[in-house]
Amino acid sequence: MKRRKFLKYAILAETSFTFAGCTQGRKSQPQGEVSVQASPMAANEPLKVGFVYVGFVNDFGWTYSHDLGRREMEAILREKVKTTFMENVTEDADAERVIRQLALEGNKLIFTTSFGYMNSTLKVAKDFPNVHFEHCSGYKRAVNVGTYLGRIEEPRYLTGMIAGKITKSNVIGFVASYPIPEVIRGIGAFTQGLRETNPKAKVRVVWVQSWYDPAKEREAAQALVNLGADVLAQHTNSAAPIQLAEEKGIYAFGYNTDMSRFGAKAHLTSALNKWGKFYTDKALAVINGSWKSEEVWYGIAQGMVDISPLNLVIPQDVQQLVIAKRDEFVRGAAHPFDGPVKDQKGVVRVPKGQMLGDREQLAMDWYVEGIEGSIPRIIVNGSGN
Repeated sequence: MKRRKFLKYAILAETSFTFAGCTQGRKSQPQGEVSVQASPMAANEPLKVGFVYVGFVNDFGWTYSHDLGRREMEAILREKVKTTFMENVTEDADAERVIRQLALEGNKLIFTTSFGYMNSTLKVAKDFPNVHFEHCSGYKRAVNVGTYLGRIEEPRYLTGMIAGKITKSNVIGFVASYPIPEVIRGIGAFTQGLRETNPKAKVRVVWVQSWYDPAKEREAAQALVNLGADVLAQHTNSAAPIQLAEEKGIYAFGYNTDMSRFGAKAHLTSALNKWGKFYTDKALAVINGSWKSEEVWYGIAQGMVDISPLNLVIPQDVQQLVIAKRDEFVRGAAHPFDGPVKDQKGVVRVPKGQMLGDREQLAMDWYVEGIEGSIPRIIVNGSGN
């Protein structure tokens, strides 16, 4: 399995800005490489910023969320930056070629937005010491390579709280991509929130072995409905589960971006990834000469993740519970895996008064209590989107 991508209430509307200096996105196409490194950017030129996407910008999921971040950065910095993106870049030798191409073209800041780009990013960075690289979801850094990720587990927990109060059947369906730590802990955080408001509810998971496959996601959602689920969640990138929920008259949560357009009645809220502020800050750091390699893992407090506007069908008392818990996350007074946390066999994994540490989260290969079934496969220290 090669495709591994990691990983206030309104998201940037994709059609409401005129973007300065934006180079048209391109699909990955084979072409020759120049043997000479691009010249350094002149002081009066805009900072050239490149983005490498594993999917298409119109997937309304992971790649779409990153492109919204790119657009937000351009809308804020305007003539200070000029961006370009390469979409549908596979996580193999093609990734190295594309990243190298962007460096040769004079991009001084390059964001590689898939876990599978990690080694290619490091290899190219070694050859371009004057270029700054940011890799999403990776764990390897270099003097000119930083890493970043959103703590999506916080909004996942909030959506679980809502599910616990909305369900009538006490069966929640979860459409999942690949059984890797980032996805498993997202399901776990959701279940922890679910059990806070409804300890009787259970989560059933169907794995589709794909990040983006509307047909498979719809089939999985239908299978979960057949098993009694009246609320659906997902860690996949299409809107297919939302659309099925709308057809069936049940409820669902979106992921990555606000998916309410795909099911006005069914959509309760979405767990959002919000990259715009981070991209803007990193571009300014390069412009100002203050950029440094660091590990960034930001949550709601830093504006990198959140939930979208709540559907008014959610009772006011439930909305207040969610808002209060969100505030606890912002203040650092709560954690999605605050102890006691048990696994599905009843074994205490996190004692009372403690929380699951970052290292343990990044290698999570077990289900929390409340999730039915078993994990089919696990890649330790992997990450997804």
